[in-house]
Amino acid sequence: MWQEIIVAVIVAAALLHFSTKYLPVALRRRIVYTLGKRGFDEVRLARLFKTHGGGGCGDGGGCSSCGSCDTTPAPKSSPTSQRVIKLHVQR
Repeated sequence: MWQEIIVAVIVAAALLHFSTKYLPVALRRRIVYTLGKRGFDEVRLARLFKTHGGGGCGDGGGCSSCGSCDTTPAPKSSPTSQRVIKLHVQR
C-alpha cells in the first residue's frame, strides 16, 4: 500500500517536472490558463511553468514585459561589424 503511494508521488513529481521543462510554451500557457480558470493561483502557476504570466501589454506587465512597444529604433550595425561566412563548394 505504502509502496504504491510513494510510486504515485514519484510519478506525479516526474510528470510535473516534464511538463514544466519540456512541453512547448503554448501548451504550458494553456495549462496555466485552464488551471487558473479552475481556481488555482495563476501567478504562481505561471512562475512554476515559466510562462511569464501571459506577458501581454494589457495584462498589467506594461511595455517592459516584452519590449515590443519600444519607441527607440534599433541601432543599425555598420558593415564592418557584420560577420561573413564564406562557403567554398567542392564538386
